Amino acid sequence: MSLIDAVDPPASLTEAARLVLLNAEPGAKCAASRRFARAWQTGEIAAIGHATMPDRPARPSRPLLLPPRDMKRRRVGGLKGRVALLHAVAHIELNAVDLAWDIVGRFTHEALPRAFFDDWVAVADDEARHFELLSARLAALGACYGELPAHDGLWQSAQKTAYDLLARLAIVPLVLEARGLDVTPAMAASLRAAGDEASAALLDIIYAEEIGHVAAGRHWFEALCAVRGLDPAASFRDLVSQHHGGPPKPPFNHAARAQAGLAPGFYEMRWASTGD
Repeated sequence: MSLIDAVDPPASLTEAARLVLLNAEPGAKCAASRRFARAWQTGEIAAIGHATMPDRPARPSRPLLLPPRDMKRRRVGGLKGRVALLHAVAHIELNAVDLAWDIVGRFTHEALPRAFFDDWVAVADDEARHFELLSARLAALGACYGELPAHDGLWQSAQKTAYDLLARLAIVPLVLEARGLDVTPAMAASLRAAGDEASAALLDIIYAEEIGHVAAGRHWFEALCAVRGLDPAASFRDLVSQHHGGPPKPPFNHAARAQAGLAPGFYEMRWASTGD
């Protein structure tokens, strides 16, 4: 029996979300994420339910979490540089597991269709698999997750948007994950230039699947705007101004964003303090 099979699913999806968030050990967190996702997809977990989400997910004692401004810039080239890049991506993916389950469990007061939960459970499953792939690659390079500092910016964004699903969708999938579409191809290219095809291939997998995650965010953002009678582009601009401190920054991967359903007019804006 695998570790994933050994995790008993709870009675409701929201309780599953809470348990993932409260699990500090990365391997166990990802195993539970994948087991609970499969239980939901097969009907073993049938009820959505209601559960209180923690303000912060449980975290292991390592890595040391620093403000984003205190993180050193990574240079890909030697082994240390490649390990640092993969470690940073692994940290993002582990946070993404928690972010996906938090969106499943935190906003059940909204009148959300079952398809909403289907989409974000599938995202959580992908993110856990991404972390497992990266963790295995780090091990192959003689490293492990937790041995380098990492930043806490992703969960800070989650805390800022915990009050409203529309704000969460604007910031997490449509700004932060969309930014991953902009930068991941260049990271994969730098790994290939360093002769690390195996690591580059992992980033290719993540990149392709993140397009679908951004597409899910765009779909549910627009759907919720329709329910609330809001203009999606104007609402996006307002929410990002409130919670991100400025517009998304170029260069943009227009092709990948288009695959996710994001038109340039949605994100490519000049925002001034005067509101122009």
